[in-house]
Amino acid sequence: MPEVTRLLADIADVGRDAVRGGWSRPVLSTAELDLRAWFVGEAERRGLDVETDRNGILWAWWNPAGLPLRDAVVTGSHLDSVPGGGEFDGPLGVASALAAVDLLQQRGSSLARPLAVAVFPEEEGSRFGVACLGSRLLTGAIDPDRARGLRDPEGVTLAEAAAAQGFDPSSFGRDDEALARIGCFLELHVEQGRGLVDLGQPVAIGSSILGHGRWRLTFAGQGNHAGTTLMDDRRDPMVAAARAVVAVRDAARARPDARATVGRLRPVPGGTNVIASRVELWLDARHPDDAVTTALVAEIEQLARQIAAEEGCTASLVEESFSVTTVFDEGLRGRIEAVLPNAPLLGTGAGHDAGVLGTVVPTAMLFVRSPDGISHSPEESVEDADAEAGAVALADALESLLT
Repeated sequence: MPEVTRLLADIADVGRDAVRGGWSRPVLSTAELDLRAWFVGEAERRGLDVETDRNGILWAWWNPAGLPLRDAVVTGSHLDSVPGGGEFDGPLGVASALAAVDLLQQRGSSLARPLAVAVFPEEEGSRFGVACLGSRLLTGAIDPDRARGLRDPEGVTLAEAAAAQGFDPSSFGRDDEALARIGCFLELHVEQGRGLVDLGQPVAIGSSILGHGRWRLTFAGQGNHAGTTLMDDRRDPMVAAARAVVAVRDAARARPDARATVGRLRPVPGGTNVIASRVELWLDARHPDDAVTTALVAEIEQLARQIAAEEGCTASLVEESFSVTTVFDEGLRGRIEAVLPNAPLLGTGAGHDAGVLGTVVPTAMLFVRSPDGISHSPEESVEDADAEAGAVALADALESLLT
């Protein structure tokens, strides 16, 4: 069995979700912690030195020459998932990094720079609501006090969840010592779209990441009895929220290349025979031009307030995270293009830790074909041959940067 396929098979049952289908591996859950332990074991089997930094990021170092830990080449990805997500989003990059180390060791590659495989926590933001939280903390892109106070759907703060697993949340925040070790970062990820399918290629080099953000939109009305409250007497925030979902779609459709999604909605108190008193929904908005994203969200907020007023409710919008459009480092990308001349350039609409790290260090990405272009779904897939081609491409790129 090819190495990437074997590695992924070893963790295929971790976090399987019998209710949603697919995999649910939220940060600091039993599933994610089990995956972290799996990674540590696999890294140590390869002779890598593993450490956990003060933001919960795992680092596995290959440095046989005992070089100073600076100007390192770093690769890796994440192990957490969206609720009911796919098997490859995150773990493919981690497994491919381990397989690339195998290939480099088999080749007897000499290292002029240290190599590290990194695993970033809470990339998806599925538990605490902020995507790429580990890399945001590392780079100082999020205030650590705000991060510590983030709450999951059960009301548990990040600080509480981290402390329960032996982490020290008081140490969260920008880590200049860790950043100083990174010379460049190359992340491999499953492609989350049909670009490679349409191009007929197994691997692409990333060119850019679409600007994107998350906002929480809250409609407040009057909770009441579903059976005794006449229709004309209602101030129902669920109706306002439903209308807003359609308005979000229509506003995005009116702007070429815009994407806007409501993927999560929470009524309070949530009873079948209860008119909700409050409904929260989460908006994801994206566009290549950050000014267009900002304008789109402003329009959605205005529409939400108008809809709320018509339904006798109120509406408020709060930004939870925003990442500007990222163009990957041209010099680093050019070096990878020289090693992988047949790999096309491809932009992505999905966010990644490489985008956050790209604000402070040179970063690049490789994408591996998904035959149906489906992601964030149990139907996400990667063919074995493409997974192995991705690992070889990653090893080739890393070797060119290390020697």
